[in-house]
Amino acid sequence: MVKALTFKGEKPKKRKRAPKEDDENDAPTSKQLVSAAEAAPEDDENWVSADALTDISGPVMLVLPTQPATCLSVDQLGKVFAQKVENMVEDSPGTAEPHDVRQVWIATKIVGSEGDFTFKGHHGRYLGCDQYGICSATREAISPEETFKLHLAEDGAGLFDVQTGRSRYLVAVNKEDGMPEVRGDADEVGETTHMRVRMQARFKPKHKVEKAEKVRSKISRKELEEEVGRRLDDDEVKKLKKARREGDYHEAMLDVKVKGKHDKFA
Repeated sequence: MVKALTFKGEKPKKRKRAPKEDDENDAPTSKQLVSAAEAAPEDDENWVSADALTDISGPVMLVLPTQPATCLSVDQLGKVFAQKVENMVEDSPGTAEPHDVRQVWIATKIVGSEGDFTFKGHHGRYLGCDQYGICSATREAISPEETFKLHLAEDGAGLFDVQTGRSRYLVAVNKEDGMPEVRGDADEVGETTHMRVRMQARFKPKHKVEKAEKVRSKISRKELEEEVGRRLDDDEVKKLKKARREGDYHEAMLDVKVKGKHDKFA
């Protein structure tokens, strides 16, 4: 089941359940109703920058190379436009976070391709670019016009160039009388085509690995001693916790158990 998109700091909506007469005193609290898997830590909802093509997945924000900072947005009718970014730390595009659902796209990598993605808007339709370089998001099905190839920019760390199905690039054109215009007709890459992809931390592979390591390492001395069947010294506890992080826990546990038997009969 796909979770509804929420912004950091937004209070979750609580569902009320009418208690039965026979379990009124035993009614679980709201914390008990939420499973450990659903109760994601706060850092899962943070937005981070994608560093590689393999990072890009799930809700993303395409930050355009403009001053002031803007991002690619879409309205309910499928009109694509540049919208000012309001959530930033120290006015850095590398810290941008969405404040409007229209700024969020669901990025999906096309299986079997090298860097080909689709971007679905909040209204359920896909970002596309026609033969004239006009961007819109009005189709519910995917065609070559709704497919984009992303390239890691050679002259910008953590920046990407977005190539259309006609081998041209999305570009942000500054306009003196208003917000920049986003088009898909640039023949070459450059500063005006380099975009930053912001994404939720929980979808980034590196974050997933680090989170898994933290979960594996969270075991108490008491639990370790119960599994070994005796008291452990500090070095043994450190050894077992490290083994849980690195994936060789069972081998380390066997060594500790064998050592305990040797000590017993020494």
